[in-house]
Amino acid sequence: MSSRTVLSAHCDTIEETYELMLAYAAQGLSGDAGSNSGGQLREFLTRAVGALAEVAGVFRTIIYEENLQPREKYQAFLDVLERDARDALAAVQLVLAQPSISSQLIDNLNASIHVRALLTDLFLMDEIVKTLPTRSAQ
Repeated sequence: MSSRTVLSAHCDTIEETYELMLAYAAQGLSGDAGSNSGGQLREFLTRAVGALAEVAGVFRTIIYEENLQPREKYQAFLDVLERDARDALAAVQLVLAQPSISSQLIDNLNASIHVRALLTDLFLMDEIVKTLPTRSAQ
């Protein structure tokens, strides 16, 4: 599987998790125990943890494999992405560590500047990568 495909899959996982969190927050649940949506939420958050842990590394691989230039501009953005992914990952892991996840807790996670910054990074990065010529076309 190409690095671009892996990156796209990680972005999709994180974005789908965010969309599910928005729906979960709107339900007004006091906790996730015994709820189908609560089980699904934990599953999506767990998948997001994996994607958050790897997304910056995959982007780094693309930068180096495809020799993206100007390198210093890509590296500077990679530094931002790494920080934002690490911060969002810490917030998601904290939520997952709770014995009960309420809609209000997820609403607060949705509002987290760390999650929002990461989503903005992903949208920007995904659009840039989509517009780059593929390696075989270079």
